Amino acid sequence: MVDFGAVVAAAEVAVHPVVGKFLRTTGWSNLHGRWLLSRHFTPAVLKQLEERISASEARHAGELVLAVEQALPDSQPDSAARALEVFGRLRVWDTPRRTGVLLYLCLGDHCIELVADRGVNVAKEDWNMLCASLQAYLARGDFIAGLEMAIAGIETRLEYSCPASDREDHEGLPNAPVML
Repeated sequence: MVDFGAVVAAAEVAVHPVVGKFLRTTGWSNLHGRWLLSRHFTPAVLKQLEERISASEARHAGELVLAVEQALPDSQPDSAARALEVFGRLRVWDTPRRTGVLLYLCLGDHCIELVADRGVNVAKEDWNMLCASLQAYLARGDFIAGLEMAIAGIETRLEYSCPASDREDHEGLPNAPVML
C-alpha cells in the first residue's frame, strides 16, 4: 500500500515550483521542454505508454488522454487554463458517458494538470495526491515509471467511478500520447 502522505511530503521537498517560473521569465522554458521531450519521450516510450493506456481502458468505461507539451504558449501562461483548453481541443469531453480524463504535462514549465469530465466522480484531493506523486517521480527524472504509476492510479480511480460494465463501444479518443 502506498503512503500518499509521505509521497506528497517528498514531492514538496523534491520539486521547486519556482524553477518553472524562472525558466519562463528567462525564456528557457521552451528549450528546456524540448530537451526533456526528446530525452524522455522516444518512439519506444510513446508506444509503451500507448499500450498501457489501451490496457487500462479495457478495465473501465473511462477514456484517458495523455497530452505532453514543451512549454506553455505565451498566450496562455496559466497551466490550469491551458489544460482546460487542451481538454476541449482534443475533445476529451466528447465521450458518451462524459468519462474523459486528460493528464496534461507541460515539461518546460514543470506543470501537471488532471482534468476529468462530469461523469468521473473522483475527489479533487485524490487527483491532487496523484499529481503530487507524479511530480515526485518527474523531479527524480524517472519519467516512465512516474507516468506508468499515474496511468495505474487513474485506472484504479476510473475502475471505481466508471466500471467496465458501463463501457460502450466508443473508442474515439487517441490512446497514443498527444504531443502538442
